[in-house]
Amino acid sequence: MKGTRKYICIGLISIVLLTLSPNFAAAISVNADGAILMEQQSGRVLYEKNPHEIRRIASITKIMTAIIAIESGKLNDSVKVSEKAVYTEGSSVYLQKGELIKLEDLVYGLMLRSGNDAATAIAEHVGGSVEGFVFLMNQKAEEIGMRNTVFANPHGLDDHEDHYSTPYDMALLTRYAMENATYQKISGTKVHTFEREHGTQQWKNKNRLLTLYPYSTGGKTGYTKRANRTLVTTASKDGVDLIAVTLNDSNDWDDHAAMYEYGFAEYEVKRLLNKGLISEVKDIEDKEFYIKEDFYYPVSDADLEEIKIEYKMLPKKKLQEKRSGKAGLAIVYFQNEPIKKLPIYMKDMNDKGDGKHWWKKIKEFIFGVIGND
Repeated sequence: MKGTRKYICIGLISIVLLTLSPNFAAAISVNADGAILMEQQSGRVLYEKNPHEIRRIASITKIMTAIIAIESGKLNDSVKVSEKAVYTEGSSVYLQKGELIKLEDLVYGLMLRSGNDAATAIAEHVGGSVEGFVFLMNQKAEEIGMRNTVFANPHGLDDHEDHYSTPYDMALLTRYAMENATYQKISGTKVHTFEREHGTQQWKNKNRLLTLYPYSTGGKTGYTKRANRTLVTTASKDGVDLIAVTLNDSNDWDDHAAMYEYGFAEYEVKRLLNKGLISEVKDIEDKEFYIKEDFYYPVSDADLEEIKIEYKMLPKKKLQEKRSGKAGLAIVYFQNEPIKKLPIYMKDMNDKGDGKHWWKKIKEFIFGVIGND
């Protein structure tokens, strides 16, 4: 039956890839109770369905468990498996009581095989206890800005009522986690082979989208009876990096592929501000104004008409008096809302040196020499 479902999924996703056009994409819908498609670099939401509605999340909880373990700096530690970890309910990597296993391998077991026993072992080692680790989880959630999320365990089992999140919050978490190269590697690994106490072990990733969808780069599956199917995945194509989240979705593989095809067909990450000199600011004599970094943002063709850039400068008198430093702000607006503010810097074209007055240079030289004997 599982094999049959796999071929059905491949067929449906193939149909999606062949038939999804921009016109069809505009009318995209998913079966999930809650869903979101987010561009990873900017955080812009490209599609949403009940994005802030609180729901149970099952094993996608383990994204938080994984990133805390990775950031602990203890991946090379040997973890002694406790009896509590061994007898954790649900999906398992079949840890043995007293077994010594590398924390890094536990994180692979957590993400690829969704091992609840691995989650408990990680929590006890990194947090000192499951309760201590849960505190770290909620602390990190607050730091990231997950306003509608509460964690009560490291695995996502339905053993607490106060364990929930939203599609938007889980996208924020994934966006944060994907900034970490180690998380990226583990999340996108199809097969992990390593040496365990009783011999060579091999774990295959349960995330079928890594095989079914050509642009998939990682993610995490989830299921409990109360949460139903939950799924977080990532995908990249032509410089566009996307995150998809679905909660309570019986057709999640196909829905994620459809959202990605929509995102890739409709949006392109474009440079809206160029670093370097700003030609638009011209009325201050002998001054040059520039921006130190480019600004990129995902936009559709229709969006370009709603992009506006404002250069908000300091008063002219202050600019004439200043020799260098910040001179104002370049503000990018989309649909009349500011989406980015970049500082504008100024340089005096007559200043051939480092911008310091001659008497300051002499003073620094004299006292510098005196102070260096």
